[in-house]
Amino acid sequence: MLPFADYTFDAVTVAFGVRNFEHLEKGLGEMFRVLKTCGKLVVLEFSIPRNRFFRSIFHFYFFRILPFVGRLLSKDAHAYNYLPDSVQSFPHGVEFKNRLENSGFREVKIKPLTFGIASIYTGIKI
Repeated sequence: MLPFADYTFDAVTVAFGVRNFEHLEKGLGEMFRVLKTCGKLVVLEFSIPRNRFFRSIFHFYFFRILPFVGRLLSKDAHAYNYLPDSVQSFPHGVEFKNRLENSGFREVKIKPLTFGIASIYTGIKI
């Protein structure tokens, strides 16, 4: 639970963190709760490219290159295996849009970035 009163903020932003929520729906509900009426949620999160060509490049890099280089540089194999696994299992695109709407957000929009490797999701508390 966020340590803020209901209707506290005009905006809530999260960058590359929502996929790490232990309970996604609870986290979305908390963000909704602390927003004022007409407040805006903006989430920047990894997503999986829809285009087959870019998706294959993304998968090769994310599941082969990144973990290998990460292990060499940081000596932490878990961290660089966790990242692609968490991105793969995150409900991106329309599925995440639906979760936002189910949490009460309206006017939810998705803006893919960098060939769909990341997306900006916005929603309003009405």
